[in-house]
Amino acid sequence: MRNLKPIHLEDLTQFKFLANVKHNPQGTLACYVVHRSDLEDNNYKSNLWLYDPANNTQRQLTAMDDERSFSWLDDGRRVLFPSTRDPKDKEAKKNGEARTVFYEISVDGGEAQEAFRVPLNVRSLKVLSEHRYLLLADYDPQEEALNELRAQDKEAAETKRRDDKDYEVLEEIPFWQNGAGFTSGHRSRLYLLDSTTGDVQALTEPAFAVEGVELNEDRTEALVVGRYIHGRMEVKADLFHLHLQNRQWTQLAPQSGLSFSQAHFLTNNTVMAAASPKAEYGLNENPQWYRINMDEDPHAPVLVSPDFDRTMDNRVGADVRYGGSQTAQVDGGVLYHLTTDGFHSFLQTVQADGSLERLTTSNGSVDSFSVHDGQVLFIGLRGLALQELYALVDGAESAVTAHNAWLAAERTIIEPEPLTIETEPGVFVDGWVLKPAGWQEGSQYPGILNIHGGPKTVYSDVYVHEMQVWAHQGYFVFFCNPRGSDGKGNQFADIRGRYGTVDYDDLMAFTDAVLEHYPSLDPQRLGVTGGSYGGFMTNWIIGHTHRFRAAASQRSISNWLSKFGTTDIGYFFNADQIGATPWSDHEKLWFHSPLKAAHNVQTPTLFIHAEEDYRCWLPEGLQMFTALKYHGVDSRLVMFRGENHELSRSGKPKHRMRRLQELTQWFDQYLK
Repeated sequence: MRNLKPIHLEDLTQFKFLANVKHNPQGTLACYVVHRSDLEDNNYKSNLWLYDPANNTQRQLTAMDDERSFSWLDDGRRVLFPSTRDPKDKEAKKNGEARTVFYEISVDGGEAQEAFRVPLNVRSLKVLSEHRYLLLADYDPQEEALNELRAQDKEAAETKRRDDKDYEVLEEIPFWQNGAGFTSGHRSRLYLLDSTTGDVQALTEPAFAVEGVELNEDRTEALVVGRYIHGRMEVKADLFHLHLQNRQWTQLAPQSGLSFSQAHFLTNNTVMAAASPKAEYGLNENPQWYRINMDEDPHAPVLVSPDFDRTMDNRVGADVRYGGSQTAQVDGGVLYHLTTDGFHSFLQTVQADGSLERLTTSNGSVDSFSVHDGQVLFIGLRGLALQELYALVDGAESAVTAHNAWLAAERTIIEPEPLTIETEPGVFVDGWVLKPAGWQEGSQYPGILNIHGGPKTVYSDVYVHEMQVWAHQGYFVFFCNPRGSDGKGNQFADIRGRYGTVDYDDLMAFTDAVLEHYPSLDPQRLGVTGGSYGGFMTNWIIGHTHRFRAAASQRSISNWLSKFGTTDIGYFFNADQIGATPWSDHEKLWFHSPLKAAHNVQTPTLFIHAEEDYRCWLPEGLQMFTALKYHGVDSRLVMFRGENHELSRSGKPKHRMRRLQELTQWFDQYLK
């Protein structure tokens, strides 16, 4: 019998996070990224790995710990990746200079060699042909002016750079963005690079922000999703066709009223685009598939998926991922994409006629995938296993890596027990319960209600580290998907103008059901926590009930009035989700603000916030913290410097550890 140890908080530092799997052009190899925590440097080390489908083997390709993205070159034997290896380049980037250095490495062996460098901070690269590349890069008008000055007078440029740090000029909203800081005037722009000459040409205007770009099969044309920003970023995004040879731009479906989120060439003349009509369900509206025939009428999109009512993305929440990955790809004239249905995410296809076919059927989460000639590889969470690379053959899945196999081999993992309740006629809320480690019938245990963010995301029965830690610390942990959550269509997700009402009722009904089904859960020792929307709901709960003995509110919302004018999404998100602006109905914004009921709070509350969280800005936590202190309620606020809204998911390793320690110690103090 194996001598398994319990899950520990520190196990997080041993996890491997997989991302961004891609086949080479021939389909003979695949490359992917493996990230791991480094406590000593308090960051993440990232390297490229190769998978050989023919031999079912994998091996590490790079070892400099700085390879976070890559592109295959056409011969399928070389990989191109950005990295900052030279100390001079590191110093330049530290000083704010825009530059990206690309290296080339052969899969057949040898050291990586510098291929070319670009005076831009490149987000992504697409290979057009040998030495020609399409770049998506950050554009900062101040930085561009500095670069022009550097070419003439480096000393003057350095002086100006130092002086400019004392000023910030805002001319548009949003004026900052979570994870990016002040962004007034900043854009993501398309550039054409000739690496033999170093010539870089901008393809988009300074006022246009690119959000997505996809090439046709022969890589001569591009579909570009983005929006012009003139003083205020609008919610609606447009779709453009770009002919790369003559630089001719054409807006597609300009009179349709559609807001586009992605677009792909099924063939050179057939485009499949995901778009939302004028939203019946507001920002929660799930996009639908539209077909555009470039030869017949590029201005007349045809709706081909009228009955499709699910997200085109993976919305399964977990704290065991790191790094971005593609969520859609065309192969053989068929579009493959992710979708969230119920409380799992799947890979499915859509044909030109709108017909859909689900390819993965196992529960869990598909996080990244690649397809070549119908052969599918994907990175996912299966059961309670951490991320691995899987092959999908004739509908059957098989793990082809074992980066995280040690966890199941060495640790006891607690199985979530499903619990679904009907909160209103026809309204079913799915949830789960983790029993405390060593649970014994007849004993009494404390419990923690954990509330997800979004609210348009979902909890599932995959591994979530913080919940496993608490269960192994002797807590019942229970969690669910109340109204407002994803996976059940637009109507279920639509709680506009009802925040803190039907969703609150669902959460309290689920808590009642858990207490009924698990008599070992002590109703006098309940805690509640959540982040983002879950932080809002935690703030709301403690002002409307005293049933919880302790609370931990993370990256929260407390005042919809202040959030409107201070956060990166407030001016459009609040207006849509609450159904009011400060001028149209300030009383409604105040009615749904947890701060309004703060004088009722008796629950000791911990506030966790990141200093650079511009999605739910620090003052949201500060206001609630001040209110509780003013009214004599025991409270504590822990602010993390250098972190943003993603602290719990991709924050620095030491900060993620400290966050979980703070939460656990707070609950231990009041519930044990």
